Amino acid sequence: MKVLVIGSGGREHAIIQKLKESPRVTEIFALPGNGGMRRDAVCIPGSAKDIPGIVAAAKAHAVDLVVVAPDDPLVLGAVDALHEAGFACFGPDRAAAAIEGSKVFSKNLMQKYGIPTAAYRVFESAADALAYLADAPVPIVVKADGLALGKGALVCMTREEAFRAIHSLMEERVFGESGSRVVIEEYLEGPEVSVLSFTDGNTIVPMISSMDHKRAGDGDTGLNTGGMGTVAPNPYYTPEIAKLCMDTIFLPTIRAMRAEGRPFKGCLYFGLMLTKSGPKVIEYNCRFGDPETQVVLPLLESDLFEIMLAVEQERLAECPVRFTDRHACCVVLASKGYPEAYQTGYPIGVDADFDARLYCAGVKADAEGALLSAGGRVLGVAATDKTLRGAVDRAYAQVSKVHFENAYCRRDIGARALCAVED
Repeated sequence: MKVLVIGSGGREHAIIQKLKESPRVTEIFALPGNGGMRRDAVCIPGSAKDIPGIVAAAKAHAVDLVVVAPDDPLVLGAVDALHEAGFACFGPDRAAAAIEGSKVFSKNLMQKYGIPTAAYRVFESAADALAYLADAPVPIVVKADGLALGKGALVCMTREEAFRAIHSLMEERVFGESGSRVVIEEYLEGPEVSVLSFTDGNTIVPMISSMDHKRAGDGDTGLNTGGMGTVAPNPYYTPEIAKLCMDTIFLPTIRAMRAEGRPFKGCLYFGLMLTKSGPKVIEYNCRFGDPETQVVLPLLESDLFEIMLAVEQERLAECPVRFTDRHACCVVLASKGYPEAYQTGYPIGVDADFDARLYCAGVKADAEGALLSAGGRVLGVAATDKTLRGAVDRAYAQVSKVHFENAYCRRDIGARALCAVED
């Protein structure tokens, strides 16, 4: 079987490496991929947002399954176009992808079907939003309605920060039309948990939970990023909480989407806050998270290709989905200055005794095939172990064996999780 994976980041590299383990997969293509993926997939030039180009590539290489991994092509309708052309896909269609593509849609969905989430208001004018914020309690959260590279949710600790957030999103349009509407919601407190799930629209199978680290600096300081590292499983996500989430969030969400005529098939990501009054949804994503995928998939024992095919064919209930009881840690190596200005183009070196999974994100290859840094988040170094402490220690030991100028990483990935485990 031949598989085409759409995307070019560390998430896509993790998916490709896991698909390679399937005895049924004979060839993997990546569009556009990156220079670091070349040993695992055939990279096809193009853009993940070019829907006709994706369909043309699927036809040219006669693939058996297309995995649409990023949010943009899903929201733009890549799966709809591929299905129309006769291709099997893993990923939601355009109607279902609205669960991430519009914060307003997802918040209204939760309100309508009684799915626990933060109280919220929707605004279409900056003046109205600013008037509301003049008396609203702080801290408070301001979110762009549409896609914003994973950076459209602004946690505002003061009223002045909230005013600046409205100015940035609605007036300066730093995320374009994504900020034409905003959701302003109450600030929730508690441990955060990420839960990816396989679903075919009827059955939902949660994967191993994880803990993301969004801030650029140690101690959760600095600007929000796309993610500086992850650990799995998340120690705060107990079996009792998992059951509660299944009953009050996961199954109700799948049923709500079906009731709305938007059955969701693919990977549905639940961003949760474990508040004193119970778990609540912070956000939905319509695809695998990045870098959560880099710790969840290494713990998957079942055949990812078979699971993806079962999701497409709506027979997930018949497909085994098993995870190991080990732990995983992924540390992101970034370009110094990220998520603001940074320099790239530096050669990447890896010591011969490197012993972990290396996921290439912001990477390109020169004419001779040498790898160079080419983005903000450059590499993910992921390791597993029978304990969380072991996984964290192994990941950082291998980070020291990867070298490029201007590299930096957080040094406290997993620290909060270890406090919960070892206290």
